[in-house]
Amino acid sequence: MKGIYLLVVEVEKDIECRVGRLGVIKFNRGLYIYVGSAQNSMEKRIKRHLSKNKKLYWHIDYLLESPFVRVREALYNDHLCKEWECKIASLIDGEKVPRFGSSDCKCDSHLIKVEENFLDNMKKYFRRLNIEWSVKNGCI
Repeated sequence: MKGIYLLVVEVEKDIECRVGRLGVIKFNRGLYIYVGSAQNSMEKRIKRHLSKNKKLYWHIDYLLESPFVRVREALYNDHLCKEWECKIASLIDGEKVPRFGSSDCKCDSHLIKVEENFLDNMKKYFRRLNIEWSVKNGCI
């Protein structure tokens, strides 16, 4: 299965972590949305991100390695093509973490810090655009 996925990530306290070539980044406590895509095996990609035992490869892997970070929810849409990854990232309103997850495109970021009530509003917003998200069961 291919498509676009969102990881709803909670940073439980202010942390700093090294993120590959981006260097050390400060992440303030709060809720973040990570937008990713997979051209095949999306379920395996999400499962890999959620695993604690992996080689660090993608920017999100470095953040998720912290014991103070957890994935609250993984959402996916297997009807959207790769081009939607950047469109979705640009539609999410919040504080963008510069260059995070966007080294292969021209986006500012694919990780956005959002307000706590963002999830309810996000689902309603995307529903108006006829974009539905499925929840990856058993991911948390």
